[in-house]
Amino acid sequence: QVQLVESGGGLVQAGDSLRLSCVASGLVFSGYAMGWFRQAPGKERDCVATVGRTGAKTYYSDSVKGRFTISKDSAKNTVYLQMNSLKPEDTAVYYCAVAYKPYRDNYYTESRDYNYWGQGTQVTVSS
Repeated sequence: QVQLVESGGGLVQAGDSLRLSCVASGLVFSGYAMGWFRQAPGKERDCVATVGRTGAKTYYSDSVKGRFTISKDSAKNTVYLQMNSLKPEDTAVYYCAVAYKPYRDNYYTESRDYNYWGQGTQVTVSS
């Protein structure tokens, strides 16, 4: 059974940093691309950052480019999202997801490409 467990969310002030973690179990980590999505109240879930299965290819949405960094640690079956210079508009529930793509090393930005999702972690940035 595949499980994704996120942690690291919280309440911070604008300009602060947070690091989200997502530990995956029940899967062969190297066969999966991984992504972070977020959903703010009343809005659709959007892709924030994704990384291909080897970690060589990454994608960032324009709203977080230059501030957020996604990374994978295969030894720990964990994907991270380092978030710096946080803004109030970053406030959302952040979800980790995995996409089974064992034959391609690419990133994926559409929710429909992802097979499993975590439960989400709340990030709140006050002004």
